Amino acid sequence: NIYIVLTSALQPHLKMNQHNVHLLNLSNEILFIILKKLENVHVLYSLMGINNQRLEIIAQEQIFTNILHFTSASRSTDEIYSIFSTILNQFCIDILPRIHKNVKSLIVEYFSMECIFGASIYSNLTQLQIFNFNKGMVSRYFIDDSYFEHIYKQQITDLIRVSNDKNVEISQEEDTKDVYAIIFTFFENLKHLSIVSASTDDYPPLSLYISSLTFSSSTLTKLSINVDDFDDCLALLDGRFKQLSTFIIQINLIYHRILGSYNMASLANLKCFSLICYNSTRGYDNLILTLRRMSYAEELSLYIHIFSGSTFISGIHLNNKILSQMPRLHTFSFYFASENAVADSDIRISNSDMEQTFTNTKHRQIGSLIDYDTCRKLICRVFSLPYKFDRLTNITNNIPNIVFNSVTHLKLRDKYPFKHEFFIRLARGFCIS
Repeated sequence: NIYIVLTSALQPHLKMNQHNVHLLNLSNEILFIILKKLENVHVLYSLMGINNQRLEIIAQEQIFTNILHFTSASRSTDEIYSIFSTILNQFCIDILPRIHKNVKSLIVEYFSMECIFGASIYSNLTQLQIFNFNKGMVSRYFIDDSYFEHIYKQQITDLIRVSNDKNVEISQEEDTKDVYAIIFTFFENLKHLSIVSASTDDYPPLSLYISSLTFSSSTLTKLSINVDDFDDCLALLDGRFKQLSTFIIQINLIYHRILGSYNMASLANLKCFSLICYNSTRGYDNLILTLRRMSYAEELSLYIHIFSGSTFISGIHLNNKILSQMPRLHTFSFYFASENAVADSDIRISNSDMEQTFTNTKHRQIGSLIDYDTCRKLICRVFSLPYKFDRLTNITNNIPNIVFNSVTHLKLRDKYPFKHEFFIRLARGFCIS
């Protein structure tokens, strides 16, 4: 009930003797402050059609109509659904035809798209976020001669695809051809494209190496995407997106050798680069060669687990191999895990030893975590603080006294049992209630 919600939100703005103030007695300024705390969809659904001209005029202001969020999340799972059909129908029948010119951004679930886009023409719509995106909707909407094509092919500049195809058996080559390639070619003025997912396992990642397809864009400036291997990353940086300034990529595997041949010219327009690879790799040296092409980069974020490398990742190593090649870099967030054999078991590296190698001011605050799996095997983790990534794996009893607010995926492993005191520190460090 919108009245109950508004009354609750209203309390901080009332004096001690004003608790019986009626909603309509409030000034427009106070109403705006309260309504901005609610979802725009709730404001519109509750205030339009109640035979009060003043409230309807307020509800139709751009601040409540330019961004509309038509999805809801399950409380017990991470699944996303469309809003209730009664609310959706009211929007499609009555509300959207009245406010369509104000709408600039739509957040929708796939199964509600037909109702929403059939309700009106959104002449100012530039941003579209689609949940439960699947292959079927591409052939339905993103094709020539569709009603969607006639209106939005040149209009959409920002597209976010949130997929839920993890239970559907689709090959990488098929998805690259029938989904990715069509998106890149269909939207003629696309500037920002994000393929959102928590993991490359949630749906088939882009794989250019196994496909003979070629596609490009002269308008794309930001790309966030999951790919199969490092060759796909190199293919996306081969010059096909000449205006690309922000590149956020999650890679399934980084092999120790590059399989294809790619344009390795300098990436003068690339200002922000983020790479995550959760699987361990022996191909770290290939990544270093690619980073050296990014001499104009201003922001860099790396999450890498190196297996059997030639060295541990220290501050000295990062200075010599990465930071010295990026003179314009001002923000560097990282997590490096180096898993190596120890030649001399009598030499013990401590967290303090590792942290003292980080003397460059670009490193900011540093954390480290060193675990000896055996007397001959060492895992050395170094990371920037505050910690910005959502994953930590194979954490032992040697948990640092650091708060990891961003971590949502934590894996524990130790040859010694975890005791009560450990879980107290765990709850404190990972904000577990």
